[in-house]
Amino acid sequence: MVDSLLTARGLNKQFRSANQPVAVLSNLALHLERGESLALTGRSGSGKTTLLNILCGLEKPDAGRLQVLGEVFDSRAPEAGSQAEARWASLRRQRIGVVFQDANLMPALSLLDNVRLRARLAGQSEADCQDWLERLDIGELAERYPDQVSGGQRQRAALAMVFAMKPALILADEPTGSLDRHTAEDVTRQLFDLQARHGCGLILATHDTELATRCSHRLDLGHQPGT
Repeated sequence: MVDSLLTARGLNKQFRSANQPVAVLSNLALHLERGESLALTGRSGSGKTTLLNILCGLEKPDAGRLQVLGEVFDSRAPEAGSQAEARWASLRRQRIGVVFQDANLMPALSLLDNVRLRARLAGQSEADCQDWLERLDIGELAERYPDQVSGGQRQRAALAMVFAMKPALILADEPTGSLDRHTAEDVTRQLFDLQARHGCGLILATHDTELATRCSHRLDLGHQPGT
């Protein structure tokens, strides 16, 4: 079994502001093994969300090389964009669990059906989908639709979706940001318990210093060269 889950080298990304280039990521490198966790910290605008989007293929770096779960993505490779996008889509469907800040649930499906769909696409059993909602204290809301519950409840449903797919790698953008302190602590415990049981990797963007200290490693994007 290969222990390396993700390796990034020479990642660069810039945007334009007032018609001037602004470097967000500058020659960034990182490495993550099975069972390890990495906290991405830094001020707002330092590139945490941008980096997570690059690591799951939702955004392209201007330069750099990524090796993710055995798949290699190189900005210098002649591969057609559609081919790279298909490989990324397969990884996100089956092996990379992504928790967005806005929950990203399908509005036409109940919370339970959102979780069931995510498990089915990942090739996992749907048998414990209700159980994941119960563990996250929203079991009684299983048949409600996303617009019928609060933002914090939607975020817990999004976490249940990721837990149900049993991914090899979890990428989470402020996963407890919309939760009250008690719920955030419970979700954090379950997140790290899942990681311990399945040996998956975890990369999360957070402003919560206590949450960051629970991770194996920490990367402060506010201290990159050129930022």
